[in-house]
Amino acid sequence: MSSDCVIDAFSRVDPKAQIGVGCKIGPFCTIGPDVVLGDGAILESHVSLAGRTVIGPRAHVFPFASIGHIPQDLKYHDEPSTLTIGSDCKIREGVTMNPGTEGGGMVTRVGDHCTFLAGAHVAHDCLVGNNVIFSNNVMLAGHCQVGDYAILGGGAAVHQFCRIGPHAFIGGLSGVENDVIPYGIAIGNRAHLAGLNMVGLKRRGFLREEIHDIRRAYRLLFAEEGTLAERIEDVAVDFAGHKVVMEILEFLRGGGSRSICTPRDSHEA
Repeated sequence: MSSDCVIDAFSRVDPKAQIGVGCKIGPFCTIGPDVVLGDGAILESHVSLAGRTVIGPRAHVFPFASIGHIPQDLKYHDEPSTLTIGSDCKIREGVTMNPGTEGGGMVTRVGDHCTFLAGAHVAHDCLVGNNVIFSNNVMLAGHCQVGDYAILGGGAAVHQFCRIGPHAFIGGLSGVENDVIPYGIAIGNRAHLAGLNMVGLKRRGFLREEIHDIRRAYRLLFAEEGTLAERIEDVAVDFAGHKVVMEILEFLRGGGSRSICTPRDSHEA
C-alpha cells in the first residue's frame, strides 16, 4: 500500500489488497484481500469492495456502493470470477456491480469514463463499453452488452442477454427485452424502436450529410417490404463503405439470443 494514501481510521482495508498511489478512503469502507484499487481513486464513505475486483485509476465511488460481491445467480458456486472497472469512472450512491460466473465467461467488465448514478445495477457477466451513462435505478440483468457512449435513462430495465448498441439511447422507465441497434432510441414497456439518436449523432460531430444517409438507411432497414434479412443485404449494397451504416448492419448480422427491437408503427421507421 502506498504511503501517501489517506485511509480513515474507521475503514477496514485488508493488508493483501492492492491500493494505488494517492487514494483517499473515507470512513466505514471495507476492502477485501483480492481488490485492486487504481491510483488516485476516492471512496467517500461506507463503500464495500469485495471479490476479485479491479478498479482503474481516478475512480470516484460514493456511499453505500457495493462492488464485487458474489453474483445474484443461484447457479454460482464460488468460482473465481472477476469484475473489472476501467479508469475515471463515477459510481454514485447505492450502485451494485457483480462479478462474472462460469456460465457467462467468468468476467463482468466495465470500460473507461463511465457514470453510474444512484441505485444502478450491473449484473454478472455484463460487458459495458466506454463513456456509458446509467441514470438512477437502471437495472442491467446478467449477460448483457452495452456499447460505447450508450445512455440508459432512469429506471430502465434491460432483460438478460440483451445487446444495447453503441451510441444508443434508452428512455427512462423503459423495459428492454430485445437488442437495440447502434444509434437507436428505444422507449416504452415493452420497449420499441423510436428512431435514431439524433442528439447523440450531433454531439459526436457527424456532418448533416452523414446523418441524412444514416436516416435513409434506417428507413430502408425497417420498411414494411421484404424480410429484415433481405433489407440488410439491400442496404449493404446501397451504403457500401459508409462506416456508421456498416456498424449497424454488423450489429444486426451479429445476432444474439434476443430479437431485434423494431419500430411499433410505420411513422417511426
